[in-house]
Amino acid sequence: MKLMEQKVSKHERSLFSSLKLVLLSNGSDIMSLHPGSDIHSDVRLSKNDFKKVLASEGVEFLISSDRKNDDVTTTCLFFSANWCRPCQAFLPHLVQVYHSLINAGERLEVIFISFDRDEDSFNEHFKSMPWLAVPFNVHLHKKISSHFNVFHIPTLLPLSIDGKSPVEENAVDLIEDYGADAFPFTRERREQLKAMDDEQRKRGKIEELLASGKSSYLVSKDGSKVLVSELIGKTIGLYFGAYWCPPSRIFTTQLIDAYNELITNNSTPFEVIFISTDRDHDEFDNSLSTMPWLAVPYEDKTRQDLKRIFKIKGIPALVLIAADGKLISANGRALVSAYGGSAFPFTEASVGELETALRKEGENLPQVVKYANHEHELKLEMAKAYMCDACGTRGKFWAFTCDACNYDLHPSCLERSSA
Repeated sequence: MKLMEQKVSKHERSLFSSLKLVLLSNGSDIMSLHPGSDIHSDVRLSKNDFKKVLASEGVEFLISSDRKNDDVTTTCLFFSANWCRPCQAFLPHLVQVYHSLINAGERLEVIFISFDRDEDSFNEHFKSMPWLAVPFNVHLHKKISSHFNVFHIPTLLPLSIDGKSPVEENAVDLIEDYGADAFPFTRERREQLKAMDDEQRKRGKIEELLASGKSSYLVSKDGSKVLVSELIGKTIGLYFGAYWCPPSRIFTTQLIDAYNELITNNSTPFEVIFISTDRDHDEFDNSLSTMPWLAVPYEDKTRQDLKRIFKIKGIPALVLIAADGKLISANGRALVSAYGGSAFPFTEASVGELETALRKEGENLPQVVKYANHEHELKLEMAKAYMCDACGTRGKFWAFTCDACNYDLHPSCLERSSA
């Protein structure tokens, strides 16, 4: 990587000349959306704006790698810094996408604009980038970021070529979600990709959802592989969780109870698929070691695709898909927490039938009882889950509870004591 500032090579002048053609030709305007602005409010930049900002500081060239890329049609400004952890996390992803697009013949260039505080940090950050950079100059970088209203990093700001095509105000999220498929980073492309996600979610074909990445199989904790095709015809629970997340570990226990309850009956066509959001493979292995079901391989990009398709914003989450591919519920966690496996197949009809049965059961139970082994009066209450203090086993739905000391009793335990 050459970091020249005073002497300008012929190659560098050629690159900058090429970029001037990219940035400053093909129409009287370059359109950009300012980060943080309303997505419908288009901010137009004159064709000379970027050139004028650089010229005002006496900059006549850009720093380049040894790779020549004169034939550019799409240019992005990359605002980043070596001290910024999110920038460090995003950079390898952007490099991978960049190489993928260049190798596919796309005419793309990226220009790095540093938020670093000193030149050593700038050089350290830039050495891992295969694209161009504005020479280090704190004042100039502040001027450029202010001109484009960039107030946070990382920001990847695509510049429109024709002055008409709406572009993303910040393509970082778009690239994190879709990778190279996001190119050319326009709003039109985002809408196309979202429509494809919506269609895939509506179709709900398990073989499309789970075998869209590198693998056509799922893995179990013992390392065995199961073909995705073997799950067709079953109700599927897509379980999004992580070892580092305490609520996930709690819900895993509840889901295991429901799962075991259902598969005890071999005629129940149900399977859970773990979609890991763990931070590394070791955490993934720790998560899967506690689970009796299958998982998408950690290295398979299907994990990220499913998070995006089903709009998972927090964990734990359980998405329930019917055997015919229709979405049953995006909030399967609440259903399993409330009803366990008793509400299978978790449709509105089955949940309604269960609630009706529970109401009738409650109507046939006494509202207040005395239990020989407990001194206080016990009242009938609905409970998601509890531990019976008489027999030491778990219970759900109905319990006789003591308001004075939190004593809980199975209705069946009371019945046996009265027999």
